[in-house]
Amino acid sequence: MNAKRMLLKTTLAGALLPVATAAQARPARSGQAASAFPNAALQTHQGKTIHFYDDAVRGNRVVVFNMMYTSCLNICPPNTANLMQVQRLLGERMGRDVFFYSLTLQPEIDRPPALQAYARRYGLAPGWTLLTGQRRDVDAIRRTLGFFDPDPAVDADLAQHTGMVRIGNQALDRWSMMPSLLSPAKLARSIAELAG
Repeated sequence: MNAKRMLLKTTLAGALLPVATAAQARPARSGQAASAFPNAALQTHQGKTIHFYDDAVRGNRVVVFNMMYTSCLNICPPNTANLMQVQRLLGERMGRDVFFYSLTLQPEIDRPPALQAYARRYGLAPGWTLLTGQRRDVDAIRRTLGFFDPDPAVDADLAQHTGMVRIGNQALDRWSMMPSLLSPAKLARSIAELAG
């Protein structure tokens, strides 16, 4: 029953946001092993080095990933504003058993100081981490998470980047993808359901 509900959510998510491709809208593979996730070193907006799988994915907690970049003027500001409302609805769970991670699409420009300024501008609270790293590592991670378009020209166009969030709980092997502009209450409920 949960698999059917997950498939329905994922299908609806793809239908609600035409920019999402089939590759972006499908859930992560069942039984996704640690080896499926890159464990690249990334830098947080606070200048700390973390390893993607070990520090951001692994564990019995819910993780929410989205893509952004600090100079984005189209989809990033409303996505961030909507996710801030989700963060408020989740309250004490943020930073305890729910963690948000925003990965930049412009790692050459969005180094930790730029990400820190972005976090301050939007008032991001604890439990939400902005990430940057080497281009090859960022690209490998976003592709693993499903944030890509199979057409290389579309994939390279920042103006067409997806407005989706990948929600997962690695310990339970439960993953979904939803539009980041879905109502904050629906997103918060979906995130809470994955917490078990």
